[in-house]
Parts: sequence; structure tokens; C-alpha cells
Amino acid sequence: MDPLKEMESLMKDIVSFVKDEFGKIRSNRPTTKLVEHVKVDYMGAEMQVSHLASLSINPPRDIFVSPWDKNAIPAITKGIDAAGLGLGISADSSGIRLTMPELTGERRIELMRLIKGIAEENRIKMRSHRDRVVKVINTLPEDQKFKGKEDLQKLVDRFNGDIDALVEAKEEELNA
Repeated sequence: MDPLKEMESLMKDIVSFVKDEFGKIRSNRPTTKLVEHVKVDYMGAEMQVSHLASLSINPPRDIFVSPWDKNAIPAITKGIDAAGLGLGISADSSGIRLTMPELTGERRIELMRLIKGIAEENRIKMRSHRDRVVKVINTLPEDQKFKGKEDLQKLVDRFNGDIDALVEAKEEELNA
């Protein structure tokens, strides 16, 4: 396989991974991603909340969990509480309302450090892949080597731009 195509594929995977990781980080806006993968012990089986209920957003800071089986409400409540997400939980006969508290300034700073750490960690992954591709490119004839390095640098610059855009968007979301 062409090393640049392989690099582009890896780059897309890493950007997608970063986007998913950022989606799991709580901001001022509620998102169902916060709770959809929470494990719940229901009828002797461990299941995700998204497999037991429909999830919806009730602006400005609420997530509503509507179980298909109303008998699952206590199990889902217990599972979300055990996940330690810091959400206010109130259950009634129709479902579970999860309320997100306001973010403090200190917590925003912590979350920004986490976001920047995730971004840097994945930039390091990309650099290691880039180094591997450079070794392959160095085995090519001189004219192909120059063109290959130029194309590789364009890919890396695009990747860094994508990661920077994701970090900026998440920072804006946290400060909204």
C-alpha cells in the first residue's frame, strides 16, 4: 500500500478518535454521549444505557432518559449514579432527568488541560507514524523522495489544523 494513503487513513482515524474523546468531555451543553455508554446491571446482564432507553436533550442543561421498560428505571439510576458523572439525578414513573450543574472556572481550566493533553497525545502518535513513513520515503529515488516528503508535510499540516480546530471548538463550547 502507498505509505501516504496509509498515513492519510491513519490521520482520519486519529482525528475521528479525538472528536469522539472530546464528545465525552462534559461541557456546559448537555450531550447524550455522556451517558449512552454507561454500564447498567439489568436483569443479571450488564448493558449500556443506550440499549435500555432512548436519550434526549431538554435544554438548557437536562438529559432525559426514557426507558423502554419502566422496571429498568431503578437500575439505570443506580448505574448512572455509580458512573460518577456529577449529574443531578431525579427519577419518576416516566423516566430519569439528569441535570448538569454549572461548570466552575477551576473545572473549566482542568477540562482545557485534559483536552490539550488528548490533542498532544494524538499529535505524538501522528509524529511516530510520520517518522515511519519518512523512512519508507527515504528509500525512494531522489525525485520521488522530494515529492513524497512534500506531500507528507501537507498531510501533517492538515492533520494539525484539524486537531487545532477541534481544540478551539471544544474550548468555545466550554466557555459558552
